[in-house]
Amino acid sequence: MEPYQSNTFTAPSINCRGHLLSLARPVVMGIINVTDDSFYAGSRTHGLHQIVEKAGQHLQEGAAILDLGAQSTRPGATLIGAAEELDRLLPAIHAILNHYPEAILSIDTWYAAVAEKTILAGAAIINDISAGDLDPDMIPVAGKLQAPYIAMHMQGKPATMQQQPHYNNVVQEVLDYLVQKLTVCRAAGIRDFIADPGFGFGKTLEHNYALLQELHLFREILGVPVLTGISRKSMIYRLLDITPADALNGTTVLNTIALQKGTHILRVHDVKAAVEAVRITEKMKGN
Repeated sequence: MEPYQSNTFTAPSINCRGHLLSLARPVVMGIINVTDDSFYAGSRTHGLHQIVEKAGQHLQEGAAILDLGAQSTRPGATLIGAAEELDRLLPAIHAILNHYPEAILSIDTWYAAVAEKTILAGAAIINDISAGDLDPDMIPVAGKLQAPYIAMHMQGKPATMQQQPHYNNVVQEVLDYLVQKLTVCRAAGIRDFIADPGFGFGKTLEHNYALLQELHLFREILGVPVLTGISRKSMIYRLLDITPADALNGTTVLNTIALQKGTHILRVHDVKAAVEAVRITEKMKGN
């Protein structure tokens, strides 16, 4: 393999429906699960009132982006189709934007049809855990829509991804994958590509910590914004022998490490704690 070349990369921004969201200072993405099947019970919302309430809380606490997902991607979760995702997501989008018209919404889906209809309904960002691998129409649709596209690495599929994941060199293999995806996405016309190493998606505890240790390489080599999603995940609660409900402190520790290694977006359940981590780490950098 040819050695990687580092990319010059300063003061990035992404175009969210005509609004340029600066990532020169890290931002926080607040999770809103429009499902009752999420691995962390505290993130589940029931009914539009709770969804709007959660959106308002996230925004008040400093979230720059709200990430809406209608399908749990925890290992072994029951999968739903595109039609059911839309049935859950479209009313949520309309309700949130009716109350908070300036909110920037990201849609967590691997279905191209869901991405297209939700972007047309007012969402701004596509967050695809499969980076186009589960729906071949996704990347062309994202290019057509000119929406920022979060491409995540996942080994296998959600139902089976944690069944003995294996890598010869996890950092190199995930980087290689995202380099290839970046090339494909650029060819499809996607201007705003955001890389997500996929913590917990087809990785062991050791794989996850190896990726976190070398997270700076994703920013330096890819030359694109990097998203880190480690909130309350098993790499925290299994290591500490606790539950997801008790994993906020561990999440803050790992978010702080990710910020020190140059991540641009923290995807979290607990916005206030993440925003505080950003403020402190930025102060330490002299910003």
